[in-house]
Amino acid sequence: MEYLPVEVIGNILSRLGAARDVVIASATCRKWREAWKNHLHALTFNSNDWSVYHDISGRILEIIITQTIFQTNALQCLSIIMDDVDEFSAAPVIAWLMYTRDTLRQLHYNVRTSPNINILEKCSRHKLEVLTLAHNTITGVEPSYQKFPCLRLLALSYVSISALDLSLLLTVCPKIEVLTLVSLDVVMSDPQATMELSSNSLKNIYVEAISLDKFILEADSLEKLHLKDCTLEVFELIGKGTLNLLRIDDVSVIHLDIGENAENLEVVDVSNFTIMWAKFHHMISKSSKLRRLRLWGVVFDDEDEVVDIETISACFPLLSHLSLNYDLREAALQYGLQGSFRLENVVVLELGWTVITDLFSHWVAGLLERCIILRKLVIYGIVSETKTPEECHTLATFTSFMDVCVSQIWILEAGITLSAEIPSVISLSVPILSILDNFWTASNCKSFILLCISCVCLYISFLKLNYVSCRLSFLFSMLKELYSLHKGTCYLPCGCTTLVDSMVFLTFC
Repeated sequence: MEYLPVEVIGNILSRLGAARDVVIASATCRKWREAWKNHLHALTFNSNDWSVYHDISGRILEIIITQTIFQTNALQCLSIIMDDVDEFSAAPVIAWLMYTRDTLRQLHYNVRTSPNINILEKCSRHKLEVLTLAHNTITGVEPSYQKFPCLRLLALSYVSISALDLSLLLTVCPKIEVLTLVSLDVVMSDPQATMELSSNSLKNIYVEAISLDKFILEADSLEKLHLKDCTLEVFELIGKGTLNLLRIDDVSVIHLDIGENAENLEVVDVSNFTIMWAKFHHMISKSSKLRRLRLWGVVFDDEDEVVDIETISACFPLLSHLSLNYDLREAALQYGLQGSFRLENVVVLELGWTVITDLFSHWVAGLLERCIILRKLVIYGIVSETKTPEECHTLATFTSFMDVCVSQIWILEAGITLSAEIPSVISLSVPILSILDNFWTASNCKSFILLCISCVCLYISFLKLNYVSCRLSFLFSMLKELYSLHKGTCYLPCGCTTLVDSMVFLTFC
């Protein structure tokens, strides 16, 4: 250790992150103290890292942070995250920012002060590249004075700011590439809540938990757009066709328009969203480079609408990853799977149900027939705690049906993930062979026995007996024990009188 250069020691201390750990490590010897003073690049004060932060007064905490920061000379990354801590005085916080701003490259700031501090004024016109603000107020952005020539990432969470100030803030960041907006308190000057943002350099934007009447984004270089948990009447994207990822999660929007930005889309991920399929498909139909399409938990605005898989096959020839989960109707088979088309490049297929029906089985079979080079199949489903005999029979039929379908197709990886609607949700995922251990504590529920047997049988049939040689005896013994505990409570495939018979039937059929 004595031969380590002080620069290397400085890098080691910088990777520790938490200020308390850095201070303790720097006390090792004089050389480490020198590295702490002249070569420490990153320092973090986070109230979640040390419980003592919550026990001492704000005044003492100000003194500790001040003494720690003022012993360094080369800080490039400073994180001050003080959740649930008393307000600080403005003077010491200003002193921290003024002392470090000449060398600072990253600032992560979540501090409540009295009075409020204008962070933009203290940090502008310097070399700051990353700015993360939380629980603060931004007012009066001055483009002629407050400039961030090097800023590449801006993240605002629970910040109060007017739509005009946010727009001006982007204009003073000519190199910004990543923008994150979470739960903003957007102050409006007119009754209509409208926000217009413009940036020529922006490549990635994430917007969460924001409610607006109208959101217009003009970004010529935008590559990734992610909207989550937002309520918008109108969202418009104006760009030059550089968008390659569109992700919409639990968003309520009346009018969604991405203009001519769909040509280079490679990933479209839509979940918990109400769509008009014809309009949505028209919006992304020019995405000939699309490789991943996910429509999960979507609700159709028109009950008669269906997802036309043949149209998907024709419009997206490079599609390799397809994920579908929506309310199935008879039309999904009559119109959604008509024709002799093939999904020639799909290697990963993810399907899900909210209510298991015979229709789902035929829908899965129809998709499997069209995925000629499929290598991975994942099925997600929900099984309720209280099931009627008809529901149990449907689930057992589905298991047998899937075994027959998959036995005719070579799939390198397959699995099923189930969620059981009980007081504590239990998730099941591959490898399914661990299911008996996972459900052993809940074996007093009748409904889980069928679930265990069905999944184990399905998984073994997927693996074409490659795994059975080393686990078959174990499975049989466990199945017998389960059956002895719950004799007569399970529904078995037709022609089988015991669980072991069912196991053999589904495995070797």
